[in-house]
Amino acid sequence: MSAVEDLDRHFREAVAGLRSADSVIEQAGEGMDTRTALDLFDAQLESRHADAAARWMQQQGRGYYTIGSSGHEGNAALALALRPTDPALLHYRSGAFYCARARQAGGGIDAVRDMLLGVAAGAEEPIAGGRHKVYGRRELAVIPQTSTIASHLPRAVGVAWSIARAKRLGAECAWPGDAVVCCSFGDASVNHSTAAGAVNSTCHAAYRGLPMPVLFVCEDNGLGISVPTPHDWVRHAYGNRPGLAYFAADGCDPSAAFDTAREAVAHVRKNRRPAFLHLSMVRFLGHAGSDAEAAYRMPSEVAADLERDPLLATAGLLTAAGVLTPQQVLDRYDEVGGRVFAVAKEALESEPLTTATQIAAPIAPRRPDLVATASRRTSEPPAAPVGEPVTVAQAITHTLADLLGSHPEMVVFGEDVGRKGGVYGVTRGLQRRFGTARVFDTLLDEQAVLGLALGAGLSGLLPVAEIQYLAYLHNAEDQLRGEAATLQFFSQGQYRNPLVIRIAGYGYQRGFGGHFHNDNALGVLRDIPGVVIASPSRPDDAAAMLRTCVAAAKVDGTVGVFLEPIALYHTRDLHTDGDNDWLAAYPPPAEHVPIGRARTYGTGTDLTLVTFGNGLPLSLRAARRLEQRGIACRVVDLRWLAPLPVDDLLREARATGRVLVVDETRRTGGVSEGVVTALVDARFAGTVRRVASADSFVPLGQAAQLVLVSEADIERAAGELLSAGPRPDR
Repeated sequence: MSAVEDLDRHFREAVAGLRSADSVIEQAGEGMDTRTALDLFDAQLESRHADAAARWMQQQGRGYYTIGSSGHEGNAALALALRPTDPALLHYRSGAFYCARARQAGGGIDAVRDMLLGVAAGAEEPIAGGRHKVYGRRELAVIPQTSTIASHLPRAVGVAWSIARAKRLGAECAWPGDAVVCCSFGDASVNHSTAAGAVNSTCHAAYRGLPMPVLFVCEDNGLGISVPTPHDWVRHAYGNRPGLAYFAADGCDPSAAFDTAREAVAHVRKNRRPAFLHLSMVRFLGHAGSDAEAAYRMPSEVAADLERDPLLATAGLLTAAGVLTPQQVLDRYDEVGGRVFAVAKEALESEPLTTATQIAAPIAPRRPDLVATASRRTSEPPAAPVGEPVTVAQAITHTLADLLGSHPEMVVFGEDVGRKGGVYGVTRGLQRRFGTARVFDTLLDEQAVLGLALGAGLSGLLPVAEIQYLAYLHNAEDQLRGEAATLQFFSQGQYRNPLVIRIAGYGYQRGFGGHFHNDNALGVLRDIPGVVIASPSRPDDAAAMLRTCVAAAKVDGTVGVFLEPIALYHTRDLHTDGDNDWLAAYPPPAEHVPIGRARTYGTGTDLTLVTFGNGLPLSLRAARRLEQRGIACRVVDLRWLAPLPVDDLLREARATGRVLVVDETRRTGGVSEGVVTALVDARFAGTVRRVASADSFVPLGQAAQLVLVSEADIERAAGELLSAGPRPDR
């Protein structure tokens, strides 16, 4: 007999032993009326039978997801304690919550069909379209999450923060002004650093008096797959946090769960302060279909959990209230089961996704004409006179000011960006001009910074967040990879994360170095589908490309990373001291750079140098010396590292037939690998070489020059390439 059959048999036998009440009472519990109790029970039944159907579908060869909600059906009470307009970021055992919310919202949404189409990876599934089994629907304010090992908590914090901030800025928020953000997760997840950081950032904000209407819900079944959670650990860890109200209930008791959830929700809604709701649960059917619980659980433990079955508890509540007889409970159980399995059979026949193009379509929509139009939007005079010579840092400062003046919903934030104006002064003066509501400092936690950006973009604001150094991104990169980049993909564009992340990075910084401040590792960014990576070197490009990134976020929901070369922030000269050749005229507000377009310097026909970032001034200086030796070069600044400007790259490569890629990132995993591959894929017939930094972290002081690309390296590699023979057929 299977575990599903064991669970079914136990429920039937236990219900048969219940006693009917002599009369009907209106209340099924202290605060739950009989209508609510019936809605809760039906949602629980749908969820339980959907778990069974998912395993049956797997046996039929068309079921791809068996992490179920059996034992967690008490979260239906949580759903009914909330409003259907309260945004919810849900744990993957939230089947009953989803079913209850669909009933609560009305509108004829068939929650069971949604779930089982997801199990079947059917293209008609309404949120992810067959890309993954997720709980999500825009009509239900359920934001899809694909892996809820705490990675969604920072976003939930950002959503909660944004509700009041959007109202304050006059922006159109996606949620009601009195909404409560519900974020649920398992007991194992509370130990994840992401969870600890998210809760800390919430308490930190609340301590400062900022509205933070978020309800953290821990569904505690005592297990993280096979690893037990120590008894009472969750309460010990989160029950006495200053500024975080703690509520606890038996999630297997529908009346207690409902009453306590209502109390917790009311606290958050009224006070606009965070709370932690701890619901004790059980887990049936193992972690997933492939999980053999017998390897790590005693039969007595499983039997004890069976006695706490939340479906049985709700059935007992209804029979004790005289609403249903035991036989009516079983009839209802069978009726719902029959309906669920009928939907499962239909799901088996659903059409899957059939092409790679179809699958990838929601990742990164591109509407360059609309982005160009949005880039030209301006409502104030430019922050600096058009045509004024500026450095890279000054260009970014002026552009941020222009954009803040043009987009009232835009916010700029990060560590030290407010009063100090950034470590390098790039945001200096912006807080004074636009106020602390729009330009502000965050606490020292990159996951919190990115989570704030994710929640803000999702809620109707236009976030421009700063990560102080590229090396500081790596402890928070999952907020980009697992959360920001996946949201459009797993919601078919129904939800978006418009945001721009400014990151100071690259090497060659003098007097203040080491690998944390001279990080040249971009591989972690370049392989995230859909993320746009802008890498300006010149001041005019920095201004125009930042406008493009903000416009693309606003128009297409683009997740943009704007890499700022620290060593070039305040650079003025290129070839000789005092030449001011690295200054550029501040461009007019209408000027932008389309995503994926390179910039070429020179018209030489002997050699094409392809580069970016600090490589541009290095290559331009090397090209001048090569020209003195009779070698005519053209230098291509890629400007965009994702997507690469392949068309421009090929045109300039074919113009000379010889390409030297100058890559300041590491030889392994660096940008040059992608450039060379693009040339090979396009069947470029010429000669290609590359010069890159060493596979090493960047050390302090002069030793840094031993691992970073130098002008001498470029000249030597160019000579070797040219000495290889006559120019090949291009």
